Amino acid sequence: MIKITLITVTYNAEKLLQPTLDSVFRQNYAALEHIVIDGASTDDTAVVAKDYMERSFASDNGHEVRLLVEPDNGIYDAMNKGLQMATGDYVCFLNAGDSLPADDTIAELVANTGVDSYVAADGGEDALPAVLYGNTDIVDGNRQFLAHRRLSPPEKLTWRSFRQGMLVCHQAFYARTDIAKHTPFNLMYRYSADFDWCIRIMKQAEDKNLPLANSGIVLADYLKEGTTTRHHKASLGERFKIMATYYGLLTTYLLHAWFVVRAVVKR
Repeated sequence: MIKITLITVTYNAEKLLQPTLDSVFRQNYAALEHIVIDGASTDDTAVVAKDYMERSFASDNGHEVRLLVEPDNGIYDAMNKGLQMATGDYVCFLNAGDSLPADDTIAELVANTGVDSYVAADGGEDALPAVLYGNTDIVDGNRQFLAHRRLSPPEKLTWRSFRQGMLVCHQAFYARTDIAKHTPFNLMYRYSADFDWCIRIMKQAEDKNLPLANSGIVLADYLKEGTTTRHHKASLGERFKIMATYYGLLTTYLLHAWFVVRAVVKR
C-alpha cells in the first residue's frame, strides 16, 4: 500500500491549525503519516498539535502523527527538517490553515494516479511517478469556497510548464520522497523556495525518465492569506530570479511582458 507523508510547518499558528489537522484526521486512508514541525511557538500551537497527535493515536485510524518542536531558521528550514523525517513513498506540504477538501482526498489521489499498480509489479517501486499532482481551490478563513485557483495544472506537466507560473501549488504537489530527500529547499529564497523546489523535482523526473501523474481532482483548499500572499512583491521578485535561472533571462522578460498583457486583457 502506498504510504503518503503530509508535513505541516507551524509558528504561532494556533488560530489556523485546527482545520488543517481535522482534515487530515478525517482521511479514510490508513497508510498516512503526518509530521508537524513547530518552530517553538510562543502561543498554544504545540498544545493543539499534541492534542491532535493523541486523538489520532486513540482513534486507531492507522495514521502516524509525529511532532517536532524546536527553533528553526524559517519556514523552508523547517520543511527541510520534515523532509528528512518523512518515511512515506510520497511527501506533500500542507500549510497551517490549508486543508484536504474531502475525507477521501488521499484515497482518491492514490486511486486516480494508479500508483498502487506500480508497487504490485515486481520492482515497480523504482518506476513510480516522480510527482502526483492536482488542482487547488481557494477558501477564506471560515473554510468557505472563494474560487478555483486562477492557474491550473496542465494535463501533461513538465518542469518547463512553470514558465507560465506556478501551475501547481506545492499543497497539491506530491513528490516521491526518495527524490525529495535529495532535493532540499534552497534557503537562499525566503518566500518562493517552493517554486524552485518543484522545478528541481520535475527536472529530476525528466532526467530519470519518470512520469508525472495528474490526479484530476482538487487536492487542497488553499487559505487565501498565506505567507506568499502577505509578501507578494518580494515573492514575485524571487520567482523572477528562479525563472531566469531555469528558463533564461530573455525568455523570462518576454514571459513577464505577456503576463502583464494577459492580466490587462482579462480585466
